[in-house]
Amino acid sequence: MGGQKFEYDESGSTFFYFVLSFLALILVPATFYYWPRKRKEDPAKQAELCQCPGCVKKQSIIEQSQPYKTLKNFFIKLAIIMGWVLLAFLAYKVSQFDYEMSNFDPYDILGLPPGATQAEIKKSYRKQSLILHPDKETGDEKAFMKLTKAYQALTDDEARRNWEKYGNPDGPGAMSFGIALPSWIVEKENSVWVLGLYALVFMVALPTVVGTWWYRSIRYSGEQVLLDTTQMYFYFCHKTPSMPLKRALMILAASCEFDRRHNSEVIERITDNEEVPMLLRDLPNLGEKNKEQPLCRPYSIKARALLHAHLSRMRLPSEALDADRRYVVSRCPDLIVEMVNCVNQLIALAYARRIPRLPTIETIENCMKMSPMIVQGLWEYKSPLLQLPYITEDHLKYFTNRKKHIKSLLQLAQLPGEERRQVMRFLNDKQYDDVMKVLGNMPYIHFQVNTEVIDDENSTVVTAGAIVTVTVFLRRTNMKELFGDTTIKEKSIKEDDDGSGETKKGDNDKTEENDKDKKEAPKRPVWMKQAKKAPAKKAKKPVAAKQPAKPAPAPAEPATPPPPGKKREKEPKKKDDEDEDSADESCSESSGSRDSGSEESRKSSGAEDDDDQWDKFQKRLQKRERLEGRSKSSHPVHCPYFPQDKQEYWWCYICDRKSHTLLTAPAHCTALLQEHELQLRFTAPRWPGLYTLAACLRSDSYIGMDQQQDMKLDVKEAAAVPADHPQWDLSESDTDNNDQGGNESEFTTDDEVEEE
Repeated sequence: MGGQKFEYDESGSTFFYFVLSFLALILVPATFYYWPRKRKEDPAKQAELCQCPGCVKKQSIIEQSQPYKTLKNFFIKLAIIMGWVLLAFLAYKVSQFDYEMSNFDPYDILGLPPGATQAEIKKSYRKQSLILHPDKETGDEKAFMKLTKAYQALTDDEARRNWEKYGNPDGPGAMSFGIALPSWIVEKENSVWVLGLYALVFMVALPTVVGTWWYRSIRYSGEQVLLDTTQMYFYFCHKTPSMPLKRALMILAASCEFDRRHNSEVIERITDNEEVPMLLRDLPNLGEKNKEQPLCRPYSIKARALLHAHLSRMRLPSEALDADRRYVVSRCPDLIVEMVNCVNQLIALAYARRIPRLPTIETIENCMKMSPMIVQGLWEYKSPLLQLPYITEDHLKYFTNRKKHIKSLLQLAQLPGEERRQVMRFLNDKQYDDVMKVLGNMPYIHFQVNTEVIDDENSTVVTAGAIVTVTVFLRRTNMKELFGDTTIKEKSIKEDDDGSGETKKGDNDKTEENDKDKKEAPKRPVWMKQAKKAPAKKAKKPVAAKQPAKPAPAPAEPATPPPPGKKREKEPKKKDDEDEDSADESCSESSGSRDSGSEESRKSSGAEDDDDQWDKFQKRLQKRERLEGRSKSSHPVHCPYFPQDKQEYWWCYICDRKSHTLLTAPAHCTALLQEHELQLRFTAPRWPGLYTLAACLRSDSYIGMDQQQDMKLDVKEAAAVPADHPQWDLSESDTDNNDQGGNESEFTTDDEVEEE
């Protein structure tokens, strides 16, 4: 490429362009994200916040834990302002460069109007050359060269033609490629400093940053928990398959996050040698004589004592111990999540026969129980009413000395307003308002479960070994919605002395539940609808209904309604039967006979409906995959004994209480703002029969908010696969080399054979 020249920027103008653009790319987003802002709280939300002494003290502690926040914000503002000042200065310099590098105008340089005569041009040139000549005291070499070019452009014919054609008296210049760095960087006297800067950035700073990141990444898990702590959890959970709550709390206190050798944030004080033994004497059943490592180490015993004191709501003797308690308690929720994950992985390994002993469901539930205990600073066996402000154990007698023994927060919320105020008559009006604010903002979860087999033609029939999908619908409302509802219901029941009102109420409730199930029931994929339209299916259902061999669950008494899972399991079947009957009747009325071409019209209309349903089904799955597990913002928790702000999280899982086993991995729901949908999958038992499973919902923030629904799973025997099935027409070589076909035949049903 002839005529090309690579050179550094002599004037430095292009370097200013580079710095200006680079600084703008950094400064604009940095200002948007890092500029300190004062959050303007909504007055309505501020009015709903609790103003009890515990919450006020907690907020003051949180503010005091960030003493340099004001100074940090000042330096951030100063840095951003200096960056914008530098950006404005660079923009000004660039504008000046643009003015100097404007189009070449010889008349303007000579100070003459366009169309001046040759005599005027020569006179102006001589006059200015006497001033700008480099040999003069007032000379300027750059300006003199520019003046000479302007004179040549107006007096020399060739230079004038070049100026009129190319805008330059010298003619077209050669293409040059420059580097947007000033030329002083490559000068010999500055080479040492430039090389030193390169060495500092690429040989010291960059390896240090990468090494620090790599060292931290290999020490921590995905939940920002030390891998040494995770290995310890695996060891003790495998060693103790049935772990009691006290043992789980002991293992939690032995986490490496509380050891100075693994965590530099831990502070070891000389006063611990006197204060910790005094604290141990006041805590019974601490288990400090345990000889297992690392449960017997001093840091583990100290953390265990602080956790026991926190759960007992003890007042610690010194501010240093209280600061250590706040640090230990603040790290516990993440550690508990990691412990639950470890137990879940051990259960999966036990199912895969990689470890001999299977951890029981009580082990993982005891790990989950620790989270609300630590968040609320309350033992599990204590009354859930102690989570409310101003209520102590001395006040519990007001809730139990009446005809209605109030033992839960839900019972308290359902009381009529006057009766509730009479129960808490030991509180003044301001304290009572705070209690009602806290109680009204507590969660009330509507927990619904729907069981189906998605990858089968008949989704309501569960066969042995099939993959069962349990869709869990969670809807959160505040407990304030229950205030006064019970009073209205009781009045409506008392007014109907003959009992007709109860019957009507029950009918209304059934119709409302049916309508709700119809609205919330997910639409089925394509293959399910096609299977139900087949005439062979309709002929099989009456025969299956008359068989007395399969035991049916006993009907519930009128006073006690059947379990919700059982009702939801039956209602979709009735709805499907009605849909099939109505579809068959409409087809028979329109065509008159099945042999006169009605099947073709039904297939064409059904294909369009199936395509629409399939598109909606895929969109719903994609939406669930996008939203699941990404957000960690739900609702704030009232927890004055927890040193940090806490959000409501939930665990949802399926278990078998009879065999004490966990069937699905616990789904950690961290984004339950209003509604949330989960899908839990497990393999149905390989033996036909009627099984009772439990769908559990546990809170990690509140005690007494757990829910459980029983699911009746009627497992049918899997149909045998015909010998002449086209799927198994394999050659002899394929049969010898691949044995997977025989195993997969266990999960193939008659419906799939008929469909193909």
